[in-house]
Amino acid sequence: TDTERNRRKERVGLIVSDKADKTVTVAVEALVRHPMYKKRVRRSKKFIVHDERNEANVGDLVRIVEARPPSRTTNWTLPRIVEAAT
Repeated sequence: TDTERNRRKERVGLIVSDKADKTVTVAVEALVRHPMYKKRVRRSKKFIVHDERNEANVGDLVRIVEARPPSRTTNWTLPRIVEAAT
């Protein structure tokens, strides 16, 4: 249906860097099955995320959503922080 085609991708990950202004780097981990050995392997990928209010810090668990690119490398936005770092 149209709602499934137009739905934005969402991920949950951990912030690994907040050095840039209004931008954070989020590492998203996934467990995937190895094609030959069938063991579950942990894979991670980094996403450059736009943080308009500069509210996220390193160690926060955040939800990111795919959006229109505000810059050349940034294709994701940060709608909310799931769990703040202690």
